[in-house]
This record gives sequence, C-alpha cells and structure tokens, in this order.
Amino acid sequence: MNDAKDKAVDDQAMADEWAAAMEEQTTDARAVELDELEDESTPVTNPQLDVILDIPVTLSMEVGNTEISIRNLLQLSQGSVIELSRMAGEPLDVKVNGTLIAHGEVVVVNDRYGIRLTDVISLQERIKKLRR
Repeated sequence: MNDAKDKAVDDQAMADEWAAAMEEQTTDARAVELDELEDESTPVTNPQLDVILDIPVTLSMEVGNTEISIRNLLQLSQGSVIELSRMAGEPLDVKVNGTLIAHGEVVVVNDRYGIRLTDVISLQERIKKLRR
C-alpha cells in the first residue's frame, strides 16, 4: 500500500517539475487549443469524436536516418558511429504512428528527456498526407 502511495507522490512530483519547466520556457511557441486545429467542416465538439479520443497512438521523435547495406549493418559493434541525414542543431521530426505532425527540440527535465514543439504541421497538410 505504501509503495502505491510513494509512486503516486513521485508521479505528482514529476508532473509538478514538468509543469514548472514548461512555465519557465521562453519561446515564441504558444499553446494551441484543440479547437484552433479543427477543420471548419468537422467541429471538435462532435460527440462521435469522443469514441476515438482515448485510442492510444505511438508518438515518436526522429533524430535522423540513413540507409546502410546489410553487410555494413552486420559489421556494427559497440562504439560504432553511424552518420545520420541531419545536421546537429536541426529540429527533430515528431511523428504519430509514423506520420509527421510537428518539429521540435529536445529538453531535459529532472534527468528525463522531453520535446518542445517548435513547429506544428497544419491540419490541412496532415490530411493531405493521409490521403496519399
């Protein structure tokens, strides 16, 4: 029972630290309300949308990528360095289920990584990519 209480206290402390870090950030990025992203033809307040709001999705950040032959892949060992397609300092790609939705930069809060969104792909662009 105490372990559950300790975990809850630790989780709340972590959430408080993240909240404090987010308040301290000094960037031109602003919080985007969900209704700002809505398409004119599909209101966010649609009750039918509630059915999908709790479906889990995979959010991933991509630092870069490269193509490598299987021969070179098999030669990799601990300490090997692989050159990626991105330059240092370029923003990361933020993807949901493999679809690009934003760009961002890595932040660290209390020894945990996070990402600060610097550019969100417009809803219209995301919809176009889904139709391809």
